[in-house]
Amino acid sequence: MSTIFDKILDGEIPCHKVYEDAHVLAFLDVGPLSRGHTLVIPKERKAFLHELSDEAAAALGRVLPRLARAVIEVAGTPAYNVLQNNGSEAHQAVDHVHFHIIPKTADGGLGIEWPSGTLSAEDGERLAASIRAALESA
Repeated sequence: MSTIFDKILDGEIPCHKVYEDAHVLAFLDVGPLSRGHTLVIPKERKAFLHELSDEAAAALGRVLPRLARAVIEVAGTPAYNVLQNNGSEAHQAVDHVHFHIIPKTADGGLGIEWPSGTLSAEDGERLAASIRAALESA
């Protein structure tokens, strides 16, 4: 199923491009939370972050800080969020990996609640060990 980002990558839908290289495209969000709200997508067409190749992930990692610097300079604020969601339950609206760079200004930006839980020492040890084991097999 084709997404809006596929159509942008294929040139079927225009975008306000701010950056492009062989692996990454960045463009302004047409429904911005604040001035300068930018979307950063890999050209590799995957729905979830964990599905990306190491090459595509590294390309995103290389360009995100540079794009963030440019966006906050133009937005005139040092505060911003980088948001990336995976799955509809996590509020992903387009099934293509994408990062939002969202300047936080007096006029707008991302508003979130953070209902913190607790982590016991025992559960932390078990959980960390399980994640390390999963990393070894990944």
